[in-house]
Amino acid sequence: MPLGERKGDEKNDSKYCGVETDFDNNMPQLLASNIRGGFDFLVAPLMEPNYRPSLSENCESGSYVLPCAGSDIELSPSQWSSHVVGKISNWIDLDSVDERLRRDSEISLKQEIAWASHLSLQACLLPAPKGVSCVNYARCVNQILQNLNNMQLWLRIPLKKSHDNIPNGKPNSMDDGNVDSWELWNAFRVLCEHHNQLSVALDVSHSLPSVNSLLRWFGESVRAAIVNTSAFLTNARGYPCLSKRHQKLLTGFFHHSVQIVVSGQPVHSLPLGSSGSVKTGTQQHPLRAYLDYVGYLYQNMDALSEQERFEFGYRDFLQSPLQPLMDNLEAQTYEIFEKDTVKYVQYQRAVANALMDRVPDEKASTVTTVLMVVGAGRGPLVRASLQAAEETGRKLRVYAVEKNPNAIVTLHSLVRLEGWEETVTIVSSDMRRWEAPEKADILVSELLGSFGDNELSPECLDGAERFLKQNGISIPSSYTSFIQPVTTSKLYNDIKSHKDVVHFETAYVVKLHRVARLAAPQPVFTFTHPEHSIKKDNSRYTRLQFEIPIDTGSAMVHGFAGYFDAVLYKDVHLGIEPSTATPNMFSWFPIFFPLRTPVCVQPGIPLDFHMWRCCGSSKVWYEWCVTSPSASPMHNSNGRSYWVGL
Repeated sequence: MPLGERKGDEKNDSKYCGVETDFDNNMPQLLASNIRGGFDFLVAPLMEPNYRPSLSENCESGSYVLPCAGSDIELSPSQWSSHVVGKISNWIDLDSVDERLRRDSEISLKQEIAWASHLSLQACLLPAPKGVSCVNYARCVNQILQNLNNMQLWLRIPLKKSHDNIPNGKPNSMDDGNVDSWELWNAFRVLCEHHNQLSVALDVSHSLPSVNSLLRWFGESVRAAIVNTSAFLTNARGYPCLSKRHQKLLTGFFHHSVQIVVSGQPVHSLPLGSSGSVKTGTQQHPLRAYLDYVGYLYQNMDALSEQERFEFGYRDFLQSPLQPLMDNLEAQTYEIFEKDTVKYVQYQRAVANALMDRVPDEKASTVTTVLMVVGAGRGPLVRASLQAAEETGRKLRVYAVEKNPNAIVTLHSLVRLEGWEETVTIVSSDMRRWEAPEKADILVSELLGSFGDNELSPECLDGAERFLKQNGISIPSSYTSFIQPVTTSKLYNDIKSHKDVVHFETAYVVKLHRVARLAAPQPVFTFTHPEHSIKKDNSRYTRLQFEIPIDTGSAMVHGFAGYFDAVLYKDVHLGIEPSTATPNMFSWFPIFFPLRTPVCVQPGIPLDFHMWRCCGSSKVWYEWCVTSPSASPMHNSNGRSYWVGL
């Protein structure tokens, strides 16, 4: 019984809640009782907890049978797959100084995962490392991952508080209050080569790290949050509840498809006759009140907005940026962009303000403003400009310049349909090569990419500005790119799966979702229009230094998220930089510049990032690298992997 329903959120795994159980030989009964109690799946041990491989060596018959929790036929394949997460024995310690325990642990780990794989389980929960050193544990898990089917391995990690006084950012011992559990996870996954089948299950207790420390985990591959009953408080009616910070954390997990698992013994004495319990046979499920509260939090989340529903299918999906000069856009692409009414409202405001500044009220009926839409597409900017003229009572003569012959067909149809023949002249030409019959008062363009200049707006407008009057207005008048370091295990593993350098040297347009933003965005490149300098140069270089907040702790940088902010005209702006983003606009997703090798950044040590915008005779490309805290290779040298064609 899922926690609840949210419109447009059908694919979100977080609506399913599990329960951690002890070993039980009667797996059918264990599953049935918990399913009737309202839980969707079990996290259950697969092996008898007293079993040790070394004990079976003394078996005289030599045909020792593993003490499993029942045979594979006790549940149907679909039940094993959908309702059981295997819990690997907690006694396992592969880094123990006791050689016999270490040997038993390695044998048992491989036996249990082999059995779980035989059952076609979707996931297994690995016990948390017993100490700071986990090298042998990680070595054995990495061996297993090399030959594992599609099953996920969830490494259990306690969500412990971290303190700023950790020497060199490294924890001293697992029993130390100064432990940063992220460090433990990072050491383990690096030893396992960032394998995409290794994920995290966070143990959530009554105390939580700082807000910034928690935010790191939303960029990691967290699959489950195990919430212990000891984390719950008691409300005025005697029922379990969570603190505001815990509530916010669980809501964040819901948004990121992290599954909740309730664990532990009941610690609340519920009022007599409480209706929150469901009977399993003749007994009430002891953890039902905790499940009900988790369900309450899920059901009380804000419904997905129309924009979120539109973007849902694009979350963390890597797309190659458009090549607007080399390729002609398809009708479907135009259709998506034209649905973004917010963008065109902003353009209409900008044109209206420019018209009023250009033509005073007393000349509104006698002066005709020449406006050129360069890159007119199927006409939305033409419409916005004419609506601005009607709104302000100004007269317009419009040239709609478009290089895509297929869009020209639609433009002609639109002009006839709207009766704009006397006002709009359609020009089928590349704006850089068109010879205009007259100079323009206002030049309107929509050539911006996710990084501002990455769809060659500077190069296109350089060619078009020759037919703009000396005192003419360009809309947009300027645009600036921004960048920030991010943790995003999902995108890194998706790129790594291609097993080549090319994909790590490509910039991607992506709706970032499972991401941790580690520092505030900083400006990168700015372009201003019109640009009247005789010798124009659109190449750029910048060096940025980012400081990760000290209370974040260490973090892994998988790459850099890019945004833009554009000034259309005076105070009318348009952009996706998070702190100033235009509300409810979905025309642009962020851009992502990956790193071939992720960089671990520790508190107090700056992250130095360098970026170049390079211009050649036939292409424009970016190069980027990190020089501190460690040097990365230069990415995309000479545009060998990613470039935009002129």
